[in-house]
Amino acid sequence: YVGQEKCRPVTGWSQLAFGLDWSRPPRQMIGTAFWYVNTGQWRYDGLAADTLATSLGEGRFDGMATIDTLAQSARSGWMPSYPTLNRNSLDLVDEARAAGVDPAEYVVDQLKSGTTRFAIEDPDAPENWPRVLTIWRANLLGSSSKGNEYFLRHLLGTDHAVRADEASPAQRPRDVEWRDEAADGKLDLLTSIDFRMTGTGLYSDILFPAATWYG
Repeated sequence: YVGQEKCRPVTGWSQLAFGLDWSRPPRQMIGTAFWYVNTGQWRYDGLAADTLATSLGEGRFDGMATIDTLAQSARSGWMPSYPTLNRNSLDLVDEARAAGVDPAEYVVDQLKSGTTRFAIEDPDAPENWPRVLTIWRANLLGSSSKGNEYFLRHLLGTDHAVRADEASPAQRPRDVEWRDEAADGKLDLLTSIDFRMTGTGLYSDILFPAATWYG
C-alpha cells in the first residue's frame, strides 16, 4: 500500500502537474533517475555501465558510466529528462518565431550545432539545476529519499553526512561534463503540502497546511 489508491483529488492535481491541457499523454521522467542526477549521486558512482552488460553484447557500454547511459536515452528520445535543455524552452520558441522557423526544426538545429545542449549532459551547470521543488503528501527528506545525505548537500546545501569519495578519474563519465566543484544547494525554493510536521516540512521554505490527504 502506497497511499495513492485513496488520493481523491488526483484527477484535478494531475491536470495541473502534467499539463494535460497542453498534450496527452504526458511524458514523465522516472523518479530514480531524476534524483540520481540532481542530487549529485552520479558523482560518487564508480560502477561502470559495462559491468551489467552481457558477455554476448557488442561492447556498446564500454567506457560509459551510468549517467552516460541516462544522457544517451535523453538525446535519443527514449526517456524524458528534466530539466530538459540548458536553455529556457520559452526563449527558444521566441527565437524560432522571430527567425520564421518551426520551433521543432529550430531546436533540432540548435542541438546539432551544440548551441543548445541537454541539461543532463552537464548537471552541475547552474542553468541546469532544478530550482523549485513542491512536495505533496510525501516525507521525501524524512523517510523516502534514498541517499538522504546527498539530498541535503547537493539539493538543499545544508548540513549533511556525506562521507563517500567521489569517483576516481578512471571511473568518471565519458560523455557527461565533470566539474571539479560539485554543485551544492541547487534549490532556490522548497515547499511542502502536508497536514503533519514531517522532516521535509522542517527543511521547507514554505509549508502549506492541508486539511487532509484524501480530498
